[in-house]
Amino acid sequence: MVPIPALWLPILLSAVVVFIVSSLVHTVLGYHNNDLRKLQDQDGISDALRKFSIPTGSYMLPRADSMKDMRSPEFMARYEKGPVAIMTVFPSARPSMTKSLVLWFVYCLVVGILSAYASGRALGEGASYLAVFRFAGFTSFVCYAVAGWQESIWFARPWSTTIKNTIDGLIYGLLTAGMFGWLWPR
Repeated sequence: MVPIPALWLPILLSAVVVFIVSSLVHTVLGYHNNDLRKLQDQDGISDALRKFSIPTGSYMLPRADSMKDMRSPEFMARYEKGPVAIMTVFPSARPSMTKSLVLWFVYCLVVGILSAYASGRALGEGASYLAVFRFAGFTSFVCYAVAGWQESIWFARPWSTTIKNTIDGLIYGLLTAGMFGWLWPR
């Protein structure tokens, strides 16, 4: 068994490497550019929504108050009439990636800690590179990718986006696995 503090270097380096590679994936490769589609007449839609002063948050349209209400003829008529939507409203301000990037790096550190925990409990000092690679890689892949599948199952996120995010998660998992395998205590 290897304690988490003994794995601080692979935790930190895997977070840094994943952070850098994920930045390149999203800024250079461009295969995520069409994950969110543009609405027709977005200015008209924005003008129509603006008058409601919708607070920041996640919303569903239409939304029933209970399971009983979901079965009501009135709710079914609204649902069938459409539009049916799930939307996230962000604060109206100049766009800034700073908060999201900081949170993403913290998330990468958390994934590294979880990978350290799983690998450190299963393996001892001097474990082979491949054994460490498998434990750290599987744990980090699941963290980076699998939770996102729910978005397609429950919230109609296009499966193409989920597949691209899963490929990203595989890349990040392999990078994390490589850092842990390389820096595992001997």
